[in-house]
Amino acid sequence: MQANQNLHELMARVALRDRAAFEQVYRLTSAHLFTVSLRMLRNEQRAEENLQEAYVSIWHHALTYRPDAGAPMTWMINIVRNKAIDALRSRRPEDQQAIDLDDEAFAVPADAAGEPLALLEQNLREARVGACMQTLSAQQRQALALAYYRGMVHTEIADAMHAPLGTIKGWVRRGLDRLKACLEAAGMTSP
Repeated sequence: MQANQNLHELMARVALRDRAAFEQVYRLTSAHLFTVSLRMLRNEQRAEENLQEAYVSIWHHALTYRPDAGAPMTWMINIVRNKAIDALRSRRPEDQQAIDLDDEAFAVPADAAGEPLALLEQNLREARVGACMQTLSAQQRQALALAYYRGMVHTEIADAMHAPLGTIKGWVRRGLDRLKACLEAAGMTSP
């Protein structure tokens, strides 16, 4: 009962955009919600991605939580569950298109990209990019991720991050400049 009361209070604070309260909600609920996600998706990586999307949704929709409609944990489980169902539905056409491969399908000649040296160089490049990304502020990383991984434009990023358009443009521009300088310092120049 005490934990449920704490979640009610924390959710009220999260609705007011209290990041510390959101962190506490995460710490209290993430293990259980991950279990729900994993049971539905049966894949650890997909379950983690699903849980991250669910927490973003919880943050953005905390104001819509109504204590009289149910316990906070029930509300959050429904969000995780709905996100998992969406993920399963989006994969279904992909699964239906899969075909069984016979031994002949695996008799494909190797290409240069599969060579150990090429793989090592690719991994080193990815590690350098990852290290350079860590030099950016959290806002810059998030803005760049939304732009490049989700394909969002500046106005969509501003809506998603609840920040002014000019601020978003600055985060993206300064983030790209800092990323470029870091990559050049690491010996990774663009062709």
